[in-house]
Amino acid sequence: MVKLRVSNATKVFNVNGTTVEALRDISFDVEDKQFVSIIGRSGCGKTTLLRVVAGLEAASGGKVLLQKEGRLTEIVSPGPDRGMVFQEHYLFPWRTARRNIEFGLESKGATAERRAQIADGYLKLVHLDGFGDRYPSELSGGMRQRVAIARALATDPEVLLLDEPFASLDALTRMKFQDELLRIWQLTRKTIVLVTHNIDDAVYLSDRIVVLKPHPGEIREVIDYASPRPRSRSSADFVEMVARLESLIGVHQADDDRRLT
Repeated sequence: MVKLRVSNATKVFNVNGTTVEALRDISFDVEDKQFVSIIGRSGCGKTTLLRVVAGLEAASGGKVLLQKEGRLTEIVSPGPDRGMVFQEHYLFPWRTARRNIEFGLESKGATAERRAQIADGYLKLVHLDGFGDRYPSELSGGMRQRVAIARALATDPEVLLLDEPFASLDALTRMKFQDELLRIWQLTRKTIVLVTHNIDDAVYLSDRIVVLKPHPGEIREVIDYASPRPRSRSSADFVEMVARLESLIGVHQADDDRRLT
């Protein structure tokens, strides 16, 4: 079943009187419970596309549709049916981890007892039970991102949107965080759309990979990747897929991280 459909989406900005086309005719589907990554060179509109899906930016043309109660409904604004995690965690520094997770529940009118119950459940899910009373400044970068994911999940969204969540993490922490994210996805079975500049992230995590080309952002290819999990980065299948994506994006990746620059 299609959970999310991007249909001929375009986005045009006016910058100092000049029209800039950020996205052109973007179309792809995300199936229910699927993990999809969006990758491409800098300037291809990955984050802009995710913000359109989130309802934080309005599409200039085309539509983004979300499955609700058995029918695809157009997204026209932000809503609790989409949880968003940004590159920076954006936790409230004056709130504890538990109180950060409770934030979205407050706007939904949940009682204090129910908020605490849900927050404690998600703290346990992200392996931070025992850290609920810590403030963001008392947590590591990876822990803060796990709190941000717990906060996004606490309102029970239909889709979880992740914008470069590994970017500020060192290589070892990023790899551990990838495994944590996969564990959370397998437990919650949420539909996830990830924007990343890192090819390894996409190959390690995804069922489907949307490759964009830049200026303006257009679909280069949509690849379904059915390799069983857990995946080994040293397997022939993994290395072959990384090479295929490198070729599609047209970059030479000299470092171990295979970061797009």
